[in-house]
Amino acid sequence: MFRILFVCHGNICRSPMAESVMAHLLLKTGNGGRVEVGSAAAHTDEIGSPPHRGTREILERKGVPLVPHRARLMTAEDGEKYDLLIGMDKWNVSDMKRIVGEKNAGKVRLFLEFSSRPRPIADPWYTGNFDETYRDISEGCDGLFAFLKDQGIVT
Repeated sequence: MFRILFVCHGNICRSPMAESVMAHLLLKTGNGGRVEVGSAAAHTDEIGSPPHRGTREILERKGVPLVPHRARLMTAEDGEKYDLLIGMDKWNVSDMKRIVGEKNAGKVRLFLEFSSRPRPIADPWYTGNFDETYRDISEGCDGLFAFLKDQGIVT
């Protein structure tokens, strides 16, 4: 089983959205049993909170089931457990490398590095634009799926 962890600042907007979109994509393509996805926060601001209302609403409008979720903090152990650690922006990536340490820092990637237009995903907590975030996350999930397919992890 290949394991992917999506991380954002508080684990209530971008990372649970990415976890839900990727889990849905994996199930739709018959690859649900090959890859496990999860999400976590780089900071403690929202630990225990459910996904943001904006995340819940956009996923419902798009027909993507929300994975059962409460915000949790990323740990050093996640660096051991997961094969790929994906941050939404450069600050997440920096925090994640600090959390997992040098040994697992090579597993940390910026999400949209998997797309044809690498860039950060803006935090809708501040922008309020959950539609844009959903488009970016969908683009990232498609690129990540193509990467997993090229690696022989999914079919």
